[in-house]
Amino acid sequence: MSVQYIITIVIVLATFIAVLNHRFLKLPTSIGVMIIAIVVSLLLMLTSDIFPKLFDGTTALITSVDFSQVFISTLLNFLLFAGTIQIRIKDLRTQQLPVMLFATLGVAISSFAIAGIMYFILPLLNQPVPFLQCLLFGALISPTDPISVLAILRESNVSKSLEIKIAGESLFNDGVALVLFFTTLHALHNPGEGTSFGEIAKIFVTEALGGLVLGVVLGFIGLRLLKNVNDYKIEVMITLAIVLGGYTLARSLHISEPLTMVAAGIFIGNYGKAYAMSDVSGDYIDKFWELIDEILNIILFVLMGFELLLITHFSNYWLAGLAAIPIVLLGRFISIWTSSMVIRLKESISLSTMGFLTWGGLRGGISIALALTLNEQHHGHLFVVITYFVVVFSVVVQGLSIEKIAERRRKKTHAKPI
Repeated sequence: MSVQYIITIVIVLATFIAVLNHRFLKLPTSIGVMIIAIVVSLLLMLTSDIFPKLFDGTTALITSVDFSQVFISTLLNFLLFAGTIQIRIKDLRTQQLPVMLFATLGVAISSFAIAGIMYFILPLLNQPVPFLQCLLFGALISPTDPISVLAILRESNVSKSLEIKIAGESLFNDGVALVLFFTTLHALHNPGEGTSFGEIAKIFVTEALGGLVLGVVLGFIGLRLLKNVNDYKIEVMITLAIVLGGYTLARSLHISEPLTMVAAGIFIGNYGKAYAMSDVSGDYIDKFWELIDEILNIILFVLMGFELLLITHFSNYWLAGLAAIPIVLLGRFISIWTSSMVIRLKESISLSTMGFLTWGGLRGGISIALALTLNEQHHGHLFVVITYFVVVFSVVVQGLSIEKIAERRRKKTHAKPI
């Protein structure tokens, strides 16, 4: 079975799922697709148990293809650029302190809090895991997913300040999480080397700050090119070149590719549209990247279903998956509460707002992708299942309820900003 065959199946299934959601469920795309993808995943798993030979070729091919690397290296860059091109700098500036704290200090606190709780809970479920490996899970599950968050916030009429806090954090916290995750992974692979705080700080400055600087440089180059063109087809190609060329350059320089895309997307979305594009070109570019965003999200959720075919002992892990849901929510609340101690020096943040920020922190594809990079030596199957449970609960339960919770909050506060 060829890779082309798998790609064909994925795209056909993704299209079928999108049509089903649009025709019958009529839910926001990210939620409706996730629900149908869950059903498809369960059907695939059930069928593979009853007719194991039917999926031998598919399983072998999935094993040979590093879908997590495909996601991190390709899909994530397109998705982040598509999401950030709609973000306005003037909105981020109004909430820069909360966004910065939630995306840095908050992610670190959440990662260690979740790791510590999982370290004590997993042995009670007959799944003992060393602390450093629990920290891998804490790091991969702590960042809120920008694609899921932005998709849900578009459908939910929350206050502007709260929307910017949640969306802004989700766009920038990937860098901190990725550095923590891969630093911990490096320490596990090289136990004799040791990893000092100074080394971690150096990696963070190099990858995170370097990615932001490169993104701004790419955005500026793109702006100069866009100024000299008045053809929407070529302008769309310029934005594509920024993503593909920027990813390749960031990878070769060993700096953060996600943060490069975030910075480039924000720069083009603000300065490119304002100073280098006509209204017609700006409209075409918005529609193009919105389409890319929707298509890749659907494909991603379908791929997640295929990956579950690789889990041979799913029944051994479901209790740990259920237990992880409240643990992850608690870890996020601890991180929000701790960060709010600093924020209160500048502004007031209520307990109910902290609760809403906790519930609004949706997890998604990047957590799944990072979990899939783990092998069995690092309890890969266990963490894939746990991550899948958390992501499903996050997108379906939290995503479906966030608008109703926001509506109740508006009524209580008489339509004042929260």
